[in-house]
Amino acid sequence: MITINLYYTGTNGSARAFAEEMEQTGIADAIRAEEGNLRYQYFQPMNDAETILLIDSWRDQTAIDAHHASPMMAKLAQLREKYDLHMKAERFVSEELGSDDQFIRK
Repeated sequence: MITINLYYTGTNGSARAFAEEMEQTGIADAIRAEEGNLRYQYFQPMNDAETILLIDSWRDQTAIDAHHASPMMAKLAQLREKYDLHMKAERFVSEELGSDDQFIRK
């Protein structure tokens, strides 16, 4: 699994308005329905009202590439422009926990 944390930052509540429009218009649900999407969820940091964190997880790079080639990307780009957002990204590749599993309370 590949997880990308995207931090959308704006001013005057624009990042939150962006996330709300993504949810209300169904764009987020359409992305969640794409082949290989495992998670697409927005969060807001407690100490930063002008940033929204998107946790976006995919089965593999092929699924991410298909998403990037989809018509959804043009809609995303339009909304990012509309709300004048700036982005920072972090990428993580998951692996089995192995011995760390003993520290995870289930």
